[in-house]
Amino acid sequence: MKGFVFHGPGHSAWEVVPDPGLKDPTDAIVRVDTVTICGTDLHILKGDVPEVRPGTVLGHEAVGEIVETGADVRTVRPGDRVLVSCITACGRCSYCRKAMYGQCLGGGGWILGHLIDGTQAEYVRVPHADLSVHALPGTLDAKDAVLLADIFPTAYEVGVLNGQVRPGDTVAVVGAGPIGLAAIATARLFAPERIVVVDLAPARLEAARQLGADAVADAREAPEQLIADLTDGLGADVVIEAVGVPESFEMCTRMVRPGGHVANIGVHGRPATLHLEDLWIKNVTITTGLVDTHSTPTLLRMAAAGRLPTSQLVTHTFPLDLMEEAYDVFGRAADTGALKVVLGGEPHDVVALPAA
Repeated sequence: MKGFVFHGPGHSAWEVVPDPGLKDPTDAIVRVDTVTICGTDLHILKGDVPEVRPGTVLGHEAVGEIVETGADVRTVRPGDRVLVSCITACGRCSYCRKAMYGQCLGGGGWILGHLIDGTQAEYVRVPHADLSVHALPGTLDAKDAVLLADIFPTAYEVGVLNGQVRPGDTVAVVGAGPIGLAAIATARLFAPERIVVVDLAPARLEAARQLGADAVADAREAPEQLIADLTDGLGADVVIEAVGVPESFEMCTRMVRPGGHVANIGVHGRPATLHLEDLWIKNVTITTGLVDTHSTPTLLRMAAAGRLPTSQLVTHTFPLDLMEEAYDVFGRAADTGALKVVLGGEPHDVVALPAA
């Protein structure tokens, strides 16, 4: 088969790799129909995730068909159409028993495209298949479903739930990439008073407006003052960091009000300064986290019912064998306008975001 292989920082290729086979009785082999590219994959290519060894097939999100299962797999069988979760869960360890699947001690957690070969290939081996793939409703299109493998549960769990968004809150989202946009969509489920979005790219700020942001701000134009003006000087109740650079994290800590929450989602490759000299007195809660995907079944039901704007985030599609071109388009989002690129469907032009 072919897969997209990481060969070290700055080096990767779509090339022939060995077919996967069952290794454990809890494994499933999935024929990949649809995949997407994550911002974390770009971090890997830059060398920000040193645990990824050269020779690893990247990718941790997919929709496909079960073609083979191990003897202990009970919840799916060959022929089933499934979502492959970005997180693998053994279901037995102390963390899995608390639904903290991202911290699995039994050979799970974030392993696909990280510690083992991932989904950006024609076939993928999924360990612990019973808890790590989800049967898909027949009404849910693959390009919509694949966004529920990572960005929607990540934005919802690590951003909205960790940030404890409540009705009437002022929510600031710093970063209007795919995760930030998914955070807007899922924060709206809790009826905040307003959502303010900060980014550098005008196209992404416009996308944020169309997905429900009440106000937007250029990151270079004192967004902290806008938040202060909108909240009588108090600051935001919840600030969601969805970029992953020191400057954006430190901006978030300046935007939050006393007693508020900063929910960090971004993948950080460099140290950020924590200004405790300012924060110690403010009763601020700062959370970090790797997604657990415990919310995926709920989000799948909501997407099937048309309650999540998944398709609005897909701007480009490619066939699987144009993986390198898709990475180029996604990696140059400021020039190409890419939000999410999906591979495996028929290619089309950029999709205009409809008004909310």
